[in-house]
Amino acid sequence: MNMKTLISAVMLAGLAGTASAEEKTVTLYSSNPEQAIEAVAGAVKDKASDIKLNSITGGSGVLLRRLEAEAANVQGDIFWSSSFNTVGAFEGVFQAYESPELASIPEKLRYPGNLFTPSNVHVVVLMVNENQLGDLPKPKTWTDLLDPKWKGKIVVADPANSSTGYTVLWGVHKMLGDEKLKQLAANVAVSSSSSAVQNGVAMGEYAVGLAFEANAYPYVDGGQEEIKLIYPEDGTFITADFAGLVKGAPGGDAAKKAFDILISKETQTELLKTSFRRPSRGDIEVSKIVKLPEMSAIKVFDIDEKEAATQRNAFLDTWRSFAAAGAK
Repeated sequence: MNMKTLISAVMLAGLAGTASAEEKTVTLYSSNPEQAIEAVAGAVKDKASDIKLNSITGGSGVLLRRLEAEAANVQGDIFWSSSFNTVGAFEGVFQAYESPELASIPEKLRYPGNLFTPSNVHVVVLMVNENQLGDLPKPKTWTDLLDPKWKGKIVVADPANSSTGYTVLWGVHKMLGDEKLKQLAANVAVSSSSSAVQNGVAMGEYAVGLAFEANAYPYVDGGQEEIKLIYPEDGTFITADFAGLVKGAPGGDAAKKAFDILISKETQTELLKTSFRRPSRGDIEVSKIVKLPEMSAIKVFDIDEKEAATQRNAFLDTWRSFAAAGAK
């Protein structure tokens, strides 16, 4: 090898090292199940090979409080995901971002000022293990669950730590009022996370779990014939799940690029296939991909998401008092 060739080889090696050094790390804080996070990680790898996606998981409330505590030394880039009623209490941690993908998301689902972006839509269901019903009839409505015979047979996630739990209990409160929420509180066991709700029902610890459709349906799809999803006849609650770009995200433009991939048509379609999440986008036909009822077949009780967010602390205090009274 002559001197000129040697110099060229050294220069190329240096450039290769520089390219490797330019790989950007984006940190995702997520309350979503492993298969959903893997779907997003796979999409980022396919569409942006220069981005390395790291993930930190936990309950949505826990992760949001962590982001709040890290505000002076930001560690995370993207939070994914939680409902309006939960993320709305942590607006100061996030920065507005109008992704190019936002054009495909219906206006009615969007967050004011695009501080957060809808990543999918959740529907609340009753996840029922028919083997654990005993002599109890399969519930059809929320009011069916208020009978004292259900005490200890129903599980819901702690609303302070889970946006699922908060969405469910806020909705019941608005639909049925204080007294009936107290009756429900007397009957339910409270788990630390939403995943513990589904697992508890699937394993036969509880007859009914108050859950999001996307989190309960995998057990049906997985072949557990005793598990049924019930959409209450007196109405159920829907909420968009939001993703947010953390204020001062250290990943910079790479974080925005990963965010765009997260809410792209390809990623939302993959999440529907693998995690049964109803897309927030209006350009995906759900019934052609999975066997879930169309929204037109589900009776929805409308709730004010902004009110749910602004009244979060007051409602949590109310729920704690009801839960404490019910435990006696």
